[in-house]
Amino acid sequence: MIRSIAIAALALGTAACVSIDTTEVAPAPAPAVTAEAPTPVNLIIIYSLQEGVTPADFEEWVATRDHPTMRALSRVKDFQTYRADGLLTGEGTPSVAYIETFAINDLAGFGSEDMASEAVQAITSEFAGFAEAPEFILVTPVD
Repeated sequence: MIRSIAIAALALGTAACVSIDTTEVAPAPAPAVTAEAPTPVNLIIIYSLQEGVTPADFEEWVATRDHPTMRALSRVKDFQTYRADGLLTGEGTPSVAYIETFAINDLAGFGSEDMASEAVQAITSEFAGFAEAPEFILVTPVD
């Protein structure tokens, strides 16, 4: 492009008036980018239902609102809700009524973007009306 302009200037007889450097300069190298891949995490939520909330009402909400909304998030790789039905050994009942598991492929993005969205804020608010003292536990597999 610069050479074309210089040749055009010479052709017009204006070369004496115009000083054009035709030395081609290589572009500067791009700065090194060290984009780290997001760290996947597993989240477990344990809780019981608030007094007056029936399992049927809660499980209907899970099927129609919670799962469709949370599973649609691109950073949620997997999301399951489990009802604690009993103990394998011993007598009594489990200490919680429900357990949820999340596999999240980008916790930073999930926390800063997904959790701030209107859809997730609505689900979080609705969940607070069902769950009694939920615990949100980040877990790491032990090899």
